[in-house]
Amino acid sequence: QVQLAESGGGLVQAGGSLRLSCDASGRTATMYAMGWFRQAPGKERESVATMRWSGGSTYYADSVKGRFTISRHRTKPTVYLQMNSLKPEDTAVYYCNVRIGGVWSSNWGQGTQVTVSS
Repeated sequence: QVQLAESGGGLVQAGGSLRLSCDASGRTATMYAMGWFRQAPGKERESVATMRWSGGSTYYADSVKGRFTISRHRTKPTVYLQMNSLKPEDTAVYYCNVRIGGVWSSNWGQGTQVTVSS
């Protein structure tokens, strides 16, 4: 099992920035990728940004391209999400997850709330 702990959320005005962090622990040795997801009220959880652990290739949802940047710690299973030029529609609970063996973990963390005021 993998345990995930997100932090860094908060309340920010539109146009502001936040940096989220996620620490993974447990069975991370065979981790293929880490990623950030979000779920807004009344909506399904969606992928925001992912990063392949080896090589560092990234994926971004169209809605966040050019504004969000995913990065990783150099030596430990920690991933970050730098969010700039935040918009009210970015308001959601943000979760991280790890991909092992071709699938994303079913063991989600508690997430961190991001609220962007207009």
